[in-house]
Amino acid sequence: MTPAQTQPLQEVYKPYKRCMVMGGGGFRFGIYIGMYAALRQAGKAPDILLASCGGAIAATIINNLPDPNQQRAWLASRDMYDFWCGLKSTRHAALVGTLARAAKRRLSPASVPVIPDLFGDYLFDIPPQLPFPSASGAPEVDVAIIGGKLLFDPSDVGRPRGQRKLFAETVFCGERAAAALRDMRSPLADARWGEHAVSPELLIDGGVPLTEAARISIADMIYFRCRQYGGDEYIGGVLDLFPVEIARRLGEEVIMEFKEAFDQVFSIPAWRAVLGLNGNARLRYANTYLADLRIDSSDVSRVLAKQQLRQKLHWRRNRIELAMPSTYEIFVQHMNDQWQYGYDRATEALAHPAGQHPPVRRATKYSKRLREA
Repeated sequence: MTPAQTQPLQEVYKPYKRCMVMGGGGFRFGIYIGMYAALRQAGKAPDILLASCGGAIAATIINNLPDPNQQRAWLASRDMYDFWCGLKSTRHAALVGTLARAAKRRLSPASVPVIPDLFGDYLFDIPPQLPFPSASGAPEVDVAIIGGKLLFDPSDVGRPRGQRKLFAETVFCGERAAAALRDMRSPLADARWGEHAVSPELLIDGGVPLTEAARISIADMIYFRCRQYGGDEYIGGVLDLFPVEIARRLGEEVIMEFKEAFDQVFSIPAWRAVLGLNGNARLRYANTYLADLRIDSSDVSRVLAKQQLRQKLHWRRNRIELAMPSTYEIFVQHMNDQWQYGYDRATEALAHPAGQHPPVRRATKYSKRLREA
C-alpha cells in the first residue's frame, strides 16, 4: 500500500485509541474472548470491537460482561450448550442435493449469475434467541457489528442479476463510531474487488439493539437464513469478514488476526456465487494491511479441529447434521480450549515488536494435546 492510499485514512478523526477486528471465527468464536482477556491483562485492551459473523457473538458477550472471568464462564455455560444443541437441519440439508449444489458452484466461474435464494435455501434453523447474558455493569468496550442489507426480495430470486447490486454493507454501531464513518464508502467499492454484487454505499445504523445486530451478523449464505429486522432483510458479516479499512477509520491502533485461507472446494465458490467476491483475495489484502498488532490464528483449524460444532454426514439417511459434543462436560472442555488458544496466541503476539511478521506455526505440547482430545 502506498502513502497516497493511506493518507485519506490518516486525515480522518479517529474516535478510539485501539480497535480490534473480530472477523469471522465461525463456531470457534471463543478464541476471541481469550484474545481479549490477554490484551486486557497486558494493558492493551481495545476500546472498540469491530465484529462480523461469529466474532459478533464474542463481542456481545464481552460488552455485556466486563469481567473476563464471567466472559469465560458464559462461553462454557449451560445456556450456550443448550443453544448449540437447538440447531436443527432443514429440509434443504439433504446430503446429495447439498453436494450437488456445491459442485455446481465449484464448476461455474460466473460471478452471481442469478439472484440467490437466501430466504429458503439454507441448511440449519437457529433457536429464536441467541445465548447472551444480561448486561452486568458498565461496558468497558464499544461494539460495532458488520452486516449486509438485502437490496432484493423473495420475488427476485432466480432472476438474472446482470450488473445489479444486491447488498449494502451495514455497520451497526453507536454515535461515537458512526460520526467517523458517515462519509465513508464501503471498502468493497474499490475497483480491485471486481464486478461483485455489493453496493458502494456504506450504511450506518444506530437503532438496532446489540444482541439483534449480532444475530443479523451470523446470518449466512449457506448455513442460516437471512435475518429480518425492522421490515428489512440482512445477510450477515460474511459480506465483509475483514473490515480493515473501517477499523483504520475507528482506531488509532488496529489489532487483527493473521488468518488461514478459505478452502477452494466449498467456501470460495459460495462467495463467488452469492457475493461475487474472491474471499481469499480479500483475505490476502487483510493479512498484509497495516495493523499495529497481528495475532496469528492461521493454524486454528488444525489445533482446534475438534473444538467446535462439526458437520455430520449421514449417507444412508441422506442428511447433514451438526454434531455437538456428546456431554456437557466435553463441551466445557472444548470451550476452554478455544479460550486458551486465543489467550496464548494473543500473548505470543504481544511478545513480538510491532510490524513483525507472525512466526511460522509449529507443533507445541498444547496443540498436540488439543489434536488428541
